[in-house]
Formats: sequence, C-alpha cells, structure tokens
Amino acid sequence: MARYPKPMARLIEELVRLPGVGPKTAQRLAFFLISQTPAEVQSLAESIVQAKQRIIYCSQCFHLTEEDPCAICSNSKRNKNFICVVEEPRDVIAMERTKSFDGIYHVLHGSISPLEGIGPNDLKVKELVARIGPDVEEVVLATDPNVEGEATAMYLARLLKPIGVKVTRMAHGMPVGSDLEYVDEVTLSKALEGRREL
Repeated sequence: MARYPKPMARLIEELVRLPGVGPKTAQRLAFFLISQTPAEVQSLAESIVQAKQRIIYCSQCFHLTEEDPCAICSNSKRNKNFICVVEEPRDVIAMERTKSFDGIYHVLHGSISPLEGIGPNDLKVKELVARIGPDVEEVVLATDPNVEGEATAMYLARLLKPIGVKVTRMAHGMPVGSDLEYVDEVTLSKALEGRREL
C-alpha cells in the first residue's frame, strides 16, 4: 500500500487536529494546499502566525481583540449598564450581527459541563461577578440553549440575583441543541426581545 511522503503525512496529522476535520477532509485540504503556489501557502501560514501573535483577550469582557480594551468595551456609545453573557467569542459576533444589542458583553469561554470536568472555576465567572457594580441594571444570559448552556445560566442566575441585579435569559425560540453562532439574525433578535427574568 502506498504511503504519503512524511511532510504530507505530517500536514494531514496537523489538519486532523482542527475541530470538525476528519481524516478525509484533512487529506482533501492537504492536497489543496500543496497544489497552491508557494506565495499563497506562505500567506496562509503568515496569517495564522499573525493571528496567534496579535490576538489577545480583552481584559474587561474577554472577547478577542487586537487592542485592550476591545472596541466594544471602549465604545462610549455602548450601554455599560447592560451586560450580555455569552459562552464564546464567536457568540459576540453572532449577537452583533443582529444590531439589536447596544450593551456590553462578558465571554465565559465555555459552559459548565461536569461530564467534561468543566466547573465554574474553569470559566470567567469570578470576573463577571467583579464587573457587577451598582450601575449595572441588567445581565442577560445568552448561553447556548442546550443542557450545558442551561446549567450555566441557572448557576449564574443563582449567583447574581442576590447581588440585586436584574437577571434575564434569552427567550426560547432558538432551536434547542444548536449553537448561538449558527442561529440567524431574525431569530436572535426575537429571542433577545423576548428575554425573561430568572
């Protein structure tokens, strides 16, 4: 049986490590990459290295940024009294696409999942609590509508309500079991409008 040359085999092994990329997709991507010009491959490699070197987490909301604080946190037109809590940075992008939210965000970087050994201490929960000052009027919990997202929302509601802040949850209307980043703008807008207090 023919084998791939070592550099090709290594490329396929590295591509398989990407989320959602299985062996066949990795092979297809590897063949595509080696068919490109050296300049095109170099450009891709440089963009990966630059993204890794230049992208940081905002010290306030923990969203991806090139400058700290991020453009959302430093925008004086945003409503700093309204915090939307999401699981991942990509969820901020999904919420921003709706153009329905003018507050600020807090990115947890995951959700509570006992089966995977992820608890509240593994997320940016302490940092969220530290942000809840007397000026914060409402915290909307926009975690994914799945078991982990619901567990995270309930945990945060129990933690935040005694502080005296209004805690709301995105309205159901988003498909259960889906990820926030894949929900269309209209559904997200309606879910945000129909949020409810916990």
